[in-house]
Amino acid sequence: MDIYPKVTIVIPARNEENTIETVIDTVKPYGTEIVVIDDHSTDNTRIIAEQKGVKVLPNLRRPGKGFAIKFAIDYIKSDIILFIDADGSHKSEDIPKLLKPIVDGMADMVVASRIMGGSGEQFTTFAEIIRLAGVIISSAFINLMWKVKLTDIHNGFRAIKVDVAKRLDLKEPRFAIEQEITIKLLKEKKNILEMPSYEFKRQYGESKLNVIVNLFDCLRCLVRNI
Repeated sequence: MDIYPKVTIVIPARNEENTIETVIDTVKPYGTEIVVIDDHSTDNTRIIAEQKGVKVLPNLRRPGKGFAIKFAIDYIKSDIILFIDADGSHKSEDIPKLLKPIVDGMADMVVASRIMGGSGEQFTTFAEIIRLAGVIISSAFINLMWKVKLTDIHNGFRAIKVDVAKRLDLKEPRFAIEQEITIKLLKEKKNILEMPSYEFKRQYGESKLNVIVNLFDCLRCLVRNI
C-alpha cells in the first residue's frame, strides 16, 4: 500500500433523499473519491447525489444491501473502502479513526462500535430491542468461537482493505453481509479493530431492515460459515 493510500467512500442508498446530500457533504474531506451505490431507489436519491458531483452507480443486481456492497467491492480499485450508511446515523468526523489503523498497518478492517460509543436509539420498540439483542448475542457467539472481543459486528460504518475484501466471496443478500464479512476475516486470521462511534437515531423515514428476516439471515450466516 502506498504511503498515501487511495480511499473510496461508498454510500449504499435506497430512498434516502432527505439525508443523502448531507452525508455526501460531510464525508467529502476524507476520501479520494465518493461513490453512491443506488440500490433501486424510487425517490430522488440518485438525482440529488448526481447533482452533488459524486459518482453514482446503480446496483445492477437484485435489491438488497448485501448485493449493493458486493457490487461496490467488485467495482472499487482503490486501497481502502470505507462504508457509511446514507441515513445520516453515523458521525463522518470519525472516519479518520477508522482509516488510521489500516493506513498504519495495524488492521485489515476497522468497525465503528455503537456499543462502545453510544446510540441515539432508546430501544423502546420491539424492533429496536430485537436488533440490540441480535447484536449482543451474535457478537458474544463469534467472540467465543474465535477468541476475540468484538462488540458491534453488524455496524455498517467500517473501513476495509480492498484487496482483502475482494477475496471474501460474499454471499449474503441483505444486512447480514456485515456479519459475514467479519466471520470470514476471522476465519482467515485477519486483524479486526473497533473504534467507539456514536450512532444517531434515524431522522427521516423508516429503516429498511426487517428484524425478523434479518434474524434468520444472521442465523443462516452463522451456520453456513462455522
